[in-house]
Amino acid sequence: MTAFKNYLSLIKFSHSIFAMPFAFIGFFVGIMSLPKIPNVYYNLVENKSGADKIMLYLHYNGYLLLLVIGCMIFARSAAMAFNRYLDAGFDEKNPRTAVREIPAGILKANHVLLFTIISCIAFIACCYFINSICFYLSPVALFVVLFYSYTKRFTALCHLVLGVGLSLAPIGAYLSVTGKFDLLPILFSVAVLCWVSGFDIIYALQDESFDKKNQLHSIPAALGKKNALRASVALHILSTLAVVYAGWYGHFGLLYGCGIFLFAALLVYQHWLVKPNDLSKVNLAFFTTNGIASVLFAGFVIADLFLTHPGPVQ
Repeated sequence: MTAFKNYLSLIKFSHSIFAMPFAFIGFFVGIMSLPKIPNVYYNLVENKSGADKIMLYLHYNGYLLLLVIGCMIFARSAAMAFNRYLDAGFDEKNPRTAVREIPAGILKANHVLLFTIISCIAFIACCYFINSICFYLSPVALFVVLFYSYTKRFTALCHLVLGVGLSLAPIGAYLSVTGKFDLLPILFSVAVLCWVSGFDIIYALQDESFDKKNQLHSIPAALGKKNALRASVALHILSTLAVVYAGWYGHFGLLYGCGIFLFAALLVYQHWLVKPNDLSKVNLAFFTTNGIASVLFAGFVIADLFLTHPGPVQ
C-alpha cells in the first residue's frame, strides 16, 4: 500500500483533474454529434432530448467511457513518471524539488522507468479496445506526452508542448465515440492548449533563477517574471476566446454560457493571486483554481448537452 501511495505521489494523480474533465466534454460531445445511436434501440429516443440519447448510448456502450478514463490515467502516468525519471538529476539540485520520490530515495529510478513502460503498454492496450484510429494514433500521442520531458533542455516553448499533450484529451475522447476528427473537439483542444500553457508558465515562475543557473529553458527564464505573466495572460485570453467560439459553433445554450463565465472568472482570479514580486500563492493559483475551473466548466458543458441540446451537435 505504501508503494502504491508513493507512485500516486510520483505522478501527482490529483492533477488528473486538469485534463480529465475535458476528456468527458469530448466524449459527450461525440455522443451528441452522432446522427443516430449505433444500436437498434435508438428509435426509443429518436427526436427526444439529448439526455435520453446520452443515457441510451452509455447503457449499451458505457465500456468506452471506462476505456477513455483508462487512456487518460495511463498516458498521464507515463508522462509524469518519465518526466520524474528524466529530470531526477535537476530535481536533486533544486531545493523545491529535492523532496520528490527519486532524489529523496523513496523510489528507484529504474523502477520508475519500468512503471513508465508499463503505463505506455496499458495506454496502447486501452486504445486497441476502443477503435482502430485510436490504436493507430496511440504511438503519436505517447510521443507527444513523453517528448515534453526533453523540451526544457532546448526551448522556452516547453509550456506549449505540455499544453499540446493535455489538449489531446478532448480530441481523443471524441475519436473514441465517432472515429473521426471534427472542428468542435479541436476548438476545445485549442482552449486546453492555451489554458494549460498559461498556467504552466505561472508554475514555472518558481524556478526562474534555477533554470537560468542550470541552462534550462522556460518563458520566465527567457522573459523575466513580469513579461512571463503577460504571456500567460495572453494565452488565457486565447483560451477563453476558444471556448466562446466553440459555444457559438456548437449551438450551446445558457448553461454553457454560465460555464464560460465561471471559467474566465477563475482565470482572472489566478492572475490576481500571482504577482511578479509575490509568488506565495502560486500553488493556490496553479492547482486549486485551475482544478475548480476545469471541473465547473465541464460540468456546465455536459449539463447543457443533457438538458438543453435538442439534437446532434454540429
